[in-house]
Amino acid sequence: MKEETKTIHFELLGSFSCREAREGTKKSGAGRKALSFLQYMIVNHTRNISSEELIRQFWAEQSNDPANALKNMVFKVRGLLKEMFPDQGDLLVTLPGCYAWNPAVRLELDSEQFERACLGLRKYSGEIYLEKLLGAISLYRGDFLSGNDSGWALSLRRYYQTLYLDLCRMTLPLLQKGERWTEVISICEQAGTVDMSADTFIVYQMQALIAMGHPERAVEVYRSFRELLWQEFEIEPAEQVEQIHILAESMCKNNINGQDILKLVAEGKLDSRAFLCTFSVFQSIVALEKRHLSRSGEQSAIAIVSLGSKVAPTTDARRLERILTEGLRTGDPVARLDAGSYILMLTGATMENAWAVMDRLDRAFHKIYPHSRACISFRVTSLEPDMAGEGK
Repeated sequence: MKEETKTIHFELLGSFSCREAREGTKKSGAGRKALSFLQYMIVNHTRNISSEELIRQFWAEQSNDPANALKNMVFKVRGLLKEMFPDQGDLLVTLPGCYAWNPAVRLELDSEQFERACLGLRKYSGEIYLEKLLGAISLYRGDFLSGNDSGWALSLRRYYQTLYLDLCRMTLPLLQKGERWTEVISICEQAGTVDMSADTFIVYQMQALIAMGHPERAVEVYRSFRELLWQEFEIEPAEQVEQIHILAESMCKNNINGQDILKLVAEGKLDSRAFLCTFSVFQSIVALEKRHLSRSGEQSAIAIVSLGSKVAPTTDARRLERILTEGLRTGDPVARLDAGSYILMLTGATMENAWAVMDRLDRAFHKIYPHSRACISFRVTSLEPDMAGEGK
């Protein structure tokens, strides 16, 4: 009579675990390398794995006797498997020149189940397609072997992350079309933990919050995202994110009546610092100023302020931003161009005045931060009036 095949379910998406394992045994006997070795064997369970491949993967430059190190590792991992599955015989078998899983045992991996669900989506359509998308998303419980930082695990982690993020991008427009806002927010929040810099998920999340009548929460999401982008990558949000943020803020203000709006505009308190804004907003302010100059005959100037190369990028950039926002007038707009440079407009300033301001900012920076190695450079030009807009 044919012996029944035993099935073992391993979960690799998120924390490594096994449904059939004796509780607590996974961590008790496994060092980091032994656990990584076992996980490599599990991931490659469908084939025989040569000794040469295992030595290349785990002892490329770290052992004088890699063949013996491999034998010791296999012995250790077999002991670990015996701890996890005391009722099983040898789960790893030795074959000529290679190792394999005992054919009497079948392994099921949640990562393979997730991959099959992703690759099988193309045969569905309509509502079934959306439900299959959501089903596949639910299988992703975390990054592949999140505690394993070996090179082989990292490459697979990126592969499964890509599959997951693509799933989310395919699902969100369908949920949005069906006005399933709560699900949109849930997916965006989870996807954001996988790729914190992805604008797509912030856009959908903010749109969903606005649709649900929570523009103030959309503004909070924007501010957190903007701060994270600058801290981690020293970049600004995409234009679409900025546009939705402007919409959310305007909706927050529209919750008050007309009389209150007039009062807010006429009596609202201004920030005492210069106006720090995005580059697109800066462009709009400059365009308005050029029209104003064509009527008034006054002068204004544009300046680019840059840090030198011998700087601490994030630290000195934040220092420079502070000097600009606190050292300029309230009505002077400032926008970040990149990690180490800013553009600003000096309203009503001649070129002589503008260079005097630049000199003052430079002296203020080095007085407040005397140990900084930053060598600040300035480029100043006068703002030309928009004569085409005259008389409009």
